[in-house]
Amino acid sequence: MTLSSRRLLGGAMLAAVAGFALLGPLHGADPLRQNLSATLLPPGAGHPLGTDHLGRDMLARLAAGARLSFGYALLAALAAAVPGTLLGLLAALRGGWPERLLLGLADAVQALPALLLVVLVTAFAPGEFLPLYIGVALALWVEFFRISRNTAAGVLARPQVEAARLLGLGAGHILRRHLWPEVAPLIATLFAFAAGTAVTTVAALAFVGVGARPPVPEWGSMMTELLPYHAEAPLALLLPALLIFLTVLGLHLLAGRERA
Repeated sequence: MTLSSRRLLGGAMLAAVAGFALLGPLHGADPLRQNLSATLLPPGAGHPLGTDHLGRDMLARLAAGARLSFGYALLAALAAAVPGTLLGLLAALRGGWPERLLLGLADAVQALPALLLVVLVTAFAPGEFLPLYIGVALALWVEFFRISRNTAAGVLARPQVEAARLLGLGAGHILRRHLWPEVAPLIATLFAFAAGTAVTTVAALAFVGVGARPPVPEWGSMMTELLPYHAEAPLALLLPALLIFLTVLGLHLLAGRERA
């Protein structure tokens, strides 16, 4: 499969997940409304994807979960990409003590396991989404910092950049004409991988009881709730896992690069 076809397939997967998240509310069901007389129903006319153990409509809950899981994952990746990239470029351009300080900060963050860092931040407000995604962004920004800093350092050593400096061209010109064209494709690729990492991290934390809590319709917490009913309603447990799989696979295919 060629690079363009892989990216086309990945884009189609993400478009399908995004369309499902946006069009899901048109079904009209309330994702939080319980109906204990209609628990674990199979797909049917009233409930196209069935119901969960509390009689809540699965289609409505999965669509709401897509808006939370996918939407917030993109925000977390963006919150990591912007400061990480800017700090990496700053470190390469300035050098000296600012670069040493930022490298020390990056080393300190990487000394903590990513999941532990997220759990520590989440502990300040259990069950809230904002600390959860701030923790994810704090765990992810280092990769953007290192990639942008290392790439920029290599570009700054090129003869054409030295010539631009001798001609008196400022840092803004060097950033626009030399650094950003080299850094941007790498950051775009890393952003897609970071968004996929955010999706799986949030789902994994919710699955073990950290982060989103019931009745919030988040994919990981839905899997936790439905796990005891895997024999009675395997499809209900499979659907959120399938959406996580499609989202992460789509992001990875979109971020793919041509193999040597």
